[in-house]
Amino acid sequence: MPDPASSPQPELQRSAWQARVIDPIVAQLTQGITPDKIALTLAVGSAFALFPIVGTTTLLCLIAGIVLRLNQPIIQVVNALCTPLHLPAIFAVVRLSNLMYGLPNAHVGIRLMSQMLWDSPHEFWRRFGMIALHAIVAWCAVAPFWIVLVYFLALSVLREVVRRRTNDASRTTPIEPPNHPVP
Repeated sequence: MPDPASSPQPELQRSAWQARVIDPIVAQLTQGITPDKIALTLAVGSAFALFPIVGTTTLLCLIAGIVLRLNQPIIQVVNALCTPLHLPAIFAVVRLSNLMYGLPNAHVGIRLMSQMLWDSPHEFWRRFGMIALHAIVAWCAVAPFWIVLVYFLALSVLREVVRRRTNDASRTTPIEPPNHPVP
């Protein structure tokens, strides 16, 4: 009678589990851990986290992370950390779009917008759809400069951190055991 503990079946199940669940998770957690990739993740994540359409940033960060092979946990953390800046960034991009298109600054309250969305969705999209489209165009004009700025700032900081860690690791000497036996 064969020993159930020596059966190859549990190893196959573990391998399938590991290949389908564990390995992809580990790959996502460890993907893009070089200073260059982390800096790019911070730059792209912060730019997409400030996209001017509310409710789209998580999906945009996910797609950008997959396409550029960036670290998903880091890009989503950056997205979450940029949340307090999102609404002011939207207003700034709308103002910039008004300057770009030569439009007057319309003072529109959030209450008016939300009321119009529920009362007359067609009128809401007719009135605010072009504002949103103009804001997206302004964001597209600013985002590449933002990405480059954040990338180079983050890269210099991350390279300095790596350099200091390398120097600290080379300064520490391993403790050698004594040459005599312990009595």
